[in-house]
Formats: sequence, structure tokens, C-alpha cells
Amino acid sequence: MSKSTRVFGAALGAVALTVSLTACGGDSLEKSKDGGSSSSGAAEGGKGKLVIGAAGFTESNVLAELYAQVLKDAGYGTSITTVNNRELYEPSLEKGEIDIVPEYAATLAEFLNAKVNGPKAPQDKPVASSDVAATVAALDKLAAPLGLKALPAGSAVDQNAFAVSKEFAQKNNLKTLSDLGKSGLKVKIAAGDECAVRPFCAPGLKTTYGIDVSGIDPKGVGTPQSKQAVKDGVDQLVLTTTTDATLDSFGLVLLEDDKKLQNADNVLPVVNAKDAGAPEIAAALDKLTKALTTADLIDLNRKVDAERAKPADVAKAYLESKGLLKK
Repeated sequence: MSKSTRVFGAALGAVALTVSLTACGGDSLEKSKDGGSSSSGAAEGGKGKLVIGAAGFTESNVLAELYAQVLKDAGYGTSITTVNNRELYEPSLEKGEIDIVPEYAATLAEFLNAKVNGPKAPQDKPVASSDVAATVAALDKLAAPLGLKALPAGSAVDQNAFAVSKEFAQKNNLKTLSDLGKSGLKVKIAAGDECAVRPFCAPGLKTTYGIDVSGIDPKGVGTPQSKQAVKDGVDQLVLTTTTDATLDSFGLVLLEDDKKLQNADNVLPVVNAKDAGAPEIAAALDKLTKALTTADLIDLNRKVDAERAKPADVAKAYLESKGLLKK
């Protein structure tokens, strides 16, 4: 499951739990708690062992490494298990097969909304919004009966975003989506074909910002083909994410979502309350959450995707730079 698939699917609201679970592979969880695949090493810790879940895309892998290394530094034995599908790893988090997962507030809130209240609930009665505090509160209310606890969210956010070419932005004096709406320019959006009907995409751009959408070019969400189409001027707008590390290489720039069309997909740890609800765990992770920014995520993603660095090495260097690891 790619990051863009996660974000696009989450913002639709309709998170169907009946989707095929074979689309995204992952390590089997039918193993002992300390049997997960680990790039941080399943080190023995005086405070016990913790299994961190990763969802298989770059950003999730890096976040899992950050969590594992911070907790290892706090005295826990840590290992990382990769399970590429939320439909699989969320139940494992409930069962305690996984103790902690880096998550996204709005995405998980609507996933649990669908799980608890039925697959149509995210469309009919959504619980996520652009308000991060309200979204996390709704998430925690749904998570608690399942034995899960959402720890505080930080400022780092990975949510849907729209980019234009730097040339197009400069020529038309565009910095925000409101600027684009006021310009009266017709724009074709490079995105998934679902953009035509999803409230956060074309319909939302029209109603919230007054943007004149002339059509959808179905090249996918944040794909190289979509970004190339905007670079070449074939399309004017591309649907991607706020932590896309490749925009600069395509000569693209994000337009600010100044009217908060998108839901608050701020990064936060979600834990099994029984096995990983200790205050010491929350305190260790909170230091990281408070330090991490969206710009940091972009940089970390770039180092792995463009520079081919290992997530474990990138995570360690970042934590050391922020003074989050003991010398």
C-alpha cells in the first residue's frame, strides 16, 4: 500500500472493510511477540519487549524506526513487523501482537468509524475533520473500547495536497488554493479518476475555493506520470501529499490549503493500551512527536527514496540531531 493510496483512500471517507486483503502483502503475524522482522534488532530491554508495526511505505518504515530507536533508548527491547494493510495490522494491534503503530489521525479515525459503525459511516456520519484536536478526540473515543489508545498528535502532517508548477504559480501569483480560485483559471487535475466525485478533490475545490476544474487526467495520485504532466503543462494541478519529497525535482510547488478542505492527518502513535500504555512509553514517544515536523518528514522520505539511505540509518541520524538519543 503506497502512501498516496493511504491518503487518497482515507480522505474519501468511505473506508470499506470488505476490500481484498490480498492487494498488499506483509509479514505473517502468526508468530511469537518477539518474532517480528526487525531492522532495529530485537534487543533485550530491562523494561520488556515492544513490537512496532510498519505499513510498508517509506514514511511508515521511517516512523517505525524512529519509534523503535527512541523506545530502545528508553530501556525497552524493540522489534519492527511490517504489515502492509491496515485491515490486517489494526486487529493485530488490538490483540497485542503489535504494541505500537505510527498512524494518521483522520485516516485511522474514519477506519475505526467504518469498523464500529458500518462501512457507510465515514460518508454518512464522518468523525474526522480539519480540526486535529476534535479528530483525535473522536479517534480516541472509537479506539478505547477496542483496547487502543491514541497518544497526542504532533504538527507533522501527511495529508492530501495540490501542487502546480513553479512557473505557473509565479506567472499567476499563486500561493494558496484561494488564489487559484480567485484567478478564474481553468485547471485540469492529474489525479485518480475518483477525484471527479470525491468531496476533498474536484467537488471540494469547486465548492470551497471556487476553482474552475475543467477535467481530470486519470494518471494516479502523486505518481511520476501525474507530476510530469503538470511539469509539461498538459495539466495544471496534481493531487499529491504534503510530505511528497519529489515535488522539487519536477519543478512543482504546493498551494496552501488555506480554507482547510483536507482532514487532519497528523502523525501520532497508537498503542495497545494494556501492553504499551505505560506513561514511560508515552513520554518517550511524545518527545519525538513534538520534535517532528512536516518538513522533517519530507527530508526523511527524500533521504530514503532519492538517496537510497536505509530507514534505520536515517532515523538514527535524525534522532541524534534532535538530541533524542542518549550519548
